[in-house]
Amino acid sequence: MTTSITEVETNGVERIPDADRTARPIDLFRLAFGGANTFATCVLGAFPILFGLSFWQGLAATLLGLVAGALLLAPMALFGPANGTNNAVSSSAHLGVHGRIVGSFLSLLTAVAFFSISVWSSGDALVGGAHRLVGVPESDVTYGIAYAIFAGLVLVVCVYGFRFMLMVNKIAVIAASALFVLGVFAFAGDFDPGYAGSFASTADPLFWPSFIGSALIVLSNPVSFGAFLGDWSRYIPATTPRRRVMGAAFLAQIATLLPFVFGLATASIIASKAADYVDPAAPNYVGGLLAVSPGWYFLPLCLIALIGGLSTGTTALYGTGLDVSSVFTRFSRVQATFFIGGLSIAFIFFGRFALNLAQSISTFATLIITCTAPWMIVMALGYVTRRGWYDADALQVFNRRQTGGRYWFNHGWNWRGLATWFLSAGVALLFTNLPGQFVGPLGDLANGADISLPVGLALAAVVYLGLLTLFPEPRGVYGPDGPRFVRASDTGVPPIVGDRDEEAAAVGPAAAV
Repeated sequence: MTTSITEVETNGVERIPDADRTARPIDLFRLAFGGANTFATCVLGAFPILFGLSFWQGLAATLLGLVAGALLLAPMALFGPANGTNNAVSSSAHLGVHGRIVGSFLSLLTAVAFFSISVWSSGDALVGGAHRLVGVPESDVTYGIAYAIFAGLVLVVCVYGFRFMLMVNKIAVIAASALFVLGVFAFAGDFDPGYAGSFASTADPLFWPSFIGSALIVLSNPVSFGAFLGDWSRYIPATTPRRRVMGAAFLAQIATLLPFVFGLATASIIASKAADYVDPAAPNYVGGLLAVSPGWYFLPLCLIALIGGLSTGTTALYGTGLDVSSVFTRFSRVQATFFIGGLSIAFIFFGRFALNLAQSISTFATLIITCTAPWMIVMALGYVTRRGWYDADALQVFNRRQTGGRYWFNHGWNWRGLATWFLSAGVALLFTNLPGQFVGPLGDLANGADISLPVGLALAAVVYLGLLTLFPEPRGVYGPDGPRFVRASDTGVPPIVGDRDEEAAAVGPAAAV
């Protein structure tokens, strides 16, 4: 059955029927790459220069962070085809049917943060470009109109759903990529790959903290997609080879070298020609880019801001509406999308005009990533120990307000996965070091370098495998081939209790109120 792109998607987090799962790995590539091939990624790409690195040092940090992040992200694409639902629901298998709300909560916070960053950066670029081109005043009213129109467009695309979003991203991938390539010609005369940065040598005591910090900021971009990949890959048939699904997710992040290097290169130009814009105390990459751009490139910059921001905003907000509808079943996907979209837009206006949240949002996003990465380790190692086997029906127990099933564990909570996430994320926060923003009690142990993410990742892997070995899960959760690398117990699996038809009838009238 073919669904029109102008038909509003009604699917929630229930398993997508096989007949509707017609997407291909290339579609996952388009959505993941389109969501990151944006102005917001350029801003992240500028951070190595803001931290004082040379161009080549910044490029090395970018490659390190991007490859590591892509490798960490790629397994998150496998849950959608396996279970036909999003990653938060799939996490029921490892955190319990109630514990999966951790994934939903992380997904919600990540989406609001990156949706806000997308609207702000794109809106600022559009208003700045329009001011330089035709003299549009840079006033609060002008910015407010730009934010409202842009956020409204994103909300409309998200309400129509997956097919419409896929169409938008097909266009965005090609158009934004072409415009970034056009930027090579715009800035070729000013770009100097020999830009030296602030460090005379790597022996400088501040060099390695800056290098590691730059790599972690780049790594945070792929990690931010961890909770969302299942939103899109659930439309891929379960029979699709795993290597192709993981390959699409991996290559989509590697392809973001385009906007990352664009940001890195243009930031080095700004640092040479308009250094005030890269002052670490008050960096303004967008303003600096407009200041050093040739006049003929203003319009392409505005198009990058519009197309790329629309792509990022839709991929973030779509997943949020889907997740909220799965936790609060009185909401349909469309209702949840409108509700969360409205809250996000209110947050954007409050943050932009009532407070100065630029630095706070950066801190907020970094802390979210620090907490999300251990959750991803639990998911990936859980997939390996389960040999990729899941009971798709038992994953839906929470959504149908039933009890029991393979993933009921202790009253709906699997303390092994939950304890791993809570401990690893908590310890990682202690090691966080964001000078002037947030420094944990142990943040200075690595001579000023922020090692929170690698600490969280390593601790999660050791603790989770240790708990699975010392406190085996029931044999029933592992399927016919049994566990891999860990032991299983003979504890029984409770039956699923509750009639789904009666439950639907009970929820239905309330939902209509």
